[in-house]
Amino acid sequence: MLYLRTALDNTRVDAMNRKICILGLGYVGLPTASMFATHGYDVVGVDVNEDIVKNMEKGNIPIKEPGLETLVLAALKSNRLKVQAKPEKADVFIICVPTPINEATKEPDLSYVKSATESILPYLEKGNLVVLESTVPPLTTQNIVIPILKKSDLKVGEEISVAYCPERVLPGKILTEFVKNDRIIGGLDKKSAQMAKELYGSFVEGNLHLTEITCAEMVKLMENTFRDVNIALANEFMKISERIGIDVWEAIILANKHPRVDIHRPGPGVGGHCIAVDPWFIINTDVEDTNLIKSARKTNDEMPGYVAGIVENELKDIEKPVVTVFGVAYKGNFRDTRQSPAKEVISILLDIGFEVRAYDPLVEDFPYELMPLDKALDGSDCILILANHRLFNNLDTKTIFSLMRNKKIIDTMNSLSSNWIENGFSVRKLGNG
Repeated sequence: MLYLRTALDNTRVDAMNRKICILGLGYVGLPTASMFATHGYDVVGVDVNEDIVKNMEKGNIPIKEPGLETLVLAALKSNRLKVQAKPEKADVFIICVPTPINEATKEPDLSYVKSATESILPYLEKGNLVVLESTVPPLTTQNIVIPILKKSDLKVGEEISVAYCPERVLPGKILTEFVKNDRIIGGLDKKSAQMAKELYGSFVEGNLHLTEITCAEMVKLMENTFRDVNIALANEFMKISERIGIDVWEAIILANKHPRVDIHRPGPGVGGHCIAVDPWFIINTDVEDTNLIKSARKTNDEMPGYVAGIVENELKDIEKPVVTVFGVAYKGNFRDTRQSPAKEVISILLDIGFEVRAYDPLVEDFPYELMPLDKALDGSDCILILANHRLFNNLDTKTIFSLMRNKKIIDTMNSLSSNWIENGFSVRKLGNG
C-alpha cells in the first residue's frame, strides 16, 4: 500500500544486530550475501548443495559474473562471510532460493521456498526479520511462507517481521544493478517494511519504494511480463513485415520515434531466468483473466520453430545441409544459457535431419557440443545467428568465407555489419521481407 511510503518516515525501529543468514547461493543469493558482508554485516551463506559450499570454501566461485569473484573472495577473507550447508541463529533471514516451473504443466515449483522456510524454524527468535527475495506467484508469502513461520510459536507480525524484496538485476551487470537500481520492499506491516528498508539501505543507492507484500510480489512479475508481451508484439510485427515485404527493424526504429512508443526487438525466442518464466506465475494465479499474457507466451515459445522453418526453407535445395549456430546464450554479450532459445532451435534442426554445430566463445557449459570456430565452419552451408554477440563482427570474414561450402547467413538478431555482404555472403535477415 502506498501509505507506507509516507507513514514509515516517522516510524522508528529498534536497531538490529548485524547478523544475516542467507539461504541459497545462486545468481541472487551469493551476490546478496557478499554485498551485505562487505557492508559491515556478519553473513552466513547457506546452500543445500554441499559441492557449492566445499568449492566456495576453497575459493572456487561457481558463478561467472563481472566483479563477483573479487567481491566474494573479499567477503570470505574478511571473515564477514562464511558458507555452510545448514542455517544458524541470526537477526535476519533472507530466502533466495530458485522457483522454477514444471516444463510440462507450466506450474510453479515452490518446494525450494517451502523447504528453505521450514529450515529456519529451529533458529527463529523474537525480533527476527524474514525476507523473501525469490520470484514467486502473488500471495506466496501470505499463503505459504507466513503459515510455515507460524509453526515457530512466535507471533508473526509482532515477534517476527516479514518482508518481500525481489531482485531487479541483469546477468552481466548484477553488482552494478544491485547498488544502482531502485528496490521494491513489501512489508507485512509498517515495522517489517521499515526494518527491510534499513537493511537494504545499507548498500542500495537507488530509491527504496515501500508497499505491502502481495503488491511487491506482483510488481516483480509485472515488470518481466510487460517485457515478454512487448517482445511477442515485436515478433508478430516481424512476421507481418516478412509477409508484406518491409524491414521490421527499420519500422520499429521509426515507430519508436513517437514519444510514447517503445517497441522491443524481435528474435528467435525469449530466454533467461525471468522473462520466459515469470508470466506463468501470473497465469497460474488467474487463468481466466490472462488471455493476453498466455497469447504472448505462446507467440514467443513458437519462435524457435519459426526460425527452424526459415532455415529449412533456405537450405531446401542443399543435400545433407550443415548449419553452424553462432551464439547459444539467451542474450547477446552474455554467457548465460538458461531458457536459451538456441537449445530448442538446435533440437528441432537435428530432428529435421540437419547437421548442426555450435560456436559461442562466451559460453562454457551447454547441452550440445561447442566447437572451435574453424571446426564449426568447415564445410558448413549456413551460419545461423541466435545471439548478437558483438565479437561476431570482429571475425575474419574472408577466412570464414573460405571455410564454408555455401555462404549463407540467417541473422535472427539484425546484428551483422555490412562487411559480411560486401565479402560475398548471402544474408537473410529475420523480419526483412
